[in-house]
Amino acid sequence: MSEKIDYSKGIYDARQLGTGRMLILGLQHMFAMFGATVLVPLLTGLSVSTTLLCAGLGTLLFHLVTKGKVPAFLGSSFAYLGGFSIVAPMLADADGNLTVVNTKMLPYACAGVALSGILYLLVSLLISTFGIRRIMKFFPPVVTGPIIISIGLILAPSAITNCESNWLLAFVALGTVIVCNIWGKGMVKILPILIGVLVSYAVALVTGAVNFEAIAAADWFGIPLHKSDMGLFAIDGSPEFISAMFTIIPIALATMMEHVGDIAAISATVGHNYINDPGLNRTLMGDGLATAMAGLLGGPANTTYGENTGVLALSRIYDPLVIRIAAVMAVILSFSPKFEAVINTIPTGIIGGISFVLYGMISAIGVRNVVENRVDFTNSRNLIVAAVILVCALGFNSVGGLTFAVGGVSINLSGLAIAAIVGILLNAILPGNDYEFDAANGSDAPSSANLQV
Repeated sequence: MSEKIDYSKGIYDARQLGTGRMLILGLQHMFAMFGATVLVPLLTGLSVSTTLLCAGLGTLLFHLVTKGKVPAFLGSSFAYLGGFSIVAPMLADADGNLTVVNTKMLPYACAGVALSGILYLLVSLLISTFGIRRIMKFFPPVVTGPIIISIGLILAPSAITNCESNWLLAFVALGTVIVCNIWGKGMVKILPILIGVLVSYAVALVTGAVNFEAIAAADWFGIPLHKSDMGLFAIDGSPEFISAMFTIIPIALATMMEHVGDIAAISATVGHNYINDPGLNRTLMGDGLATAMAGLLGGPANTTYGENTGVLALSRIYDPLVIRIAAVMAVILSFSPKFEAVINTIPTGIIGGISFVLYGMISAIGVRNVVENRVDFTNSRNLIVAAVILVCALGFNSVGGLTFAVGGVSINLSGLAIAAIVGILLNAILPGNDYEFDAANGSDAPSSANLQV
């Protein structure tokens, strides 16, 4: 008779559960990341198959760099949506809906994503050289919080535009996400985006809003990489590439702080301080390499996923092997164009409803960042830094950024890029920067709960 397994203190070696249970647990983690991960290509025009491939390979690369110690899944980052909307905005179709992929500029956006991953590696190196507290002093919540707030606000108009294509589906998707997030229990609370898409898609089927022609025409098997979409071949020194680089790279400043918060959340869940072991320098390096690889292959930026941390807390299975099983499943799924065709039939109205709450929550997470870290806005210094960041981000974005020439090359700085640069410089120059990062638990950085930035 087999010995009964005690789950109360957590399972750190999933092999004792048997192969069948490990596969089921891996499938559960794949479903946890799925809804949010495939939403990013639907919003940007990237390939769903390439996105799944990059999520799976990126997760495996992260585990390799972190010595297989950290039970984290890397999925698509929503924070970069602001950069994609500036560099490669979706174009209007005959009905005025933003559904046409900007194939010319999308590879340049991916190239910018790839180079933003290099910024992760630079910060990782600086942390290894100078120590975490000294480096994090340049990225306090008074800087990163307003940047995250700006990302959500810049994206807000596109959510309304998508909703206008079918308000019924938008409201069903929005309402389902809200209900799951507030009143849901267990896995329902962890998977609000996936459930929101499924429920509203069912309504779309009933109302005849889904076109199945593309599904019938798609093959069952195909290579999930497309040379024309890769950021690797867009690193050409052109004005488009340089402008995309300056627009997207600064976004990594916000996502790196989110990364710290997610690693802290995983540490608290599992009961092991991953910020110290294997070290924040290694986790940042893993995330950065995964993001750089994704951009080069034509996928969105990767980020550690809060949804999967929720699954860890729910299941009490803390073995990183289970996460790696989920990553392999994502890679396998990426080789089916038929599956991608199914995802691409999701109506624009549903995307609008999901993004309606998603974009708002991106800004709300920025607000939570400054609140949880008790940023004192009665202090004129902090008030000025936050105010200048918000006005630069939203103001310059409304006029198309700032364009100037260097060596005969025209460069366009987006509002987000200007806000990040000015915010970091102001924070470094103005007296009174007393921020201290707590390496003991990493609690100075935000975690994004169920809706991942």
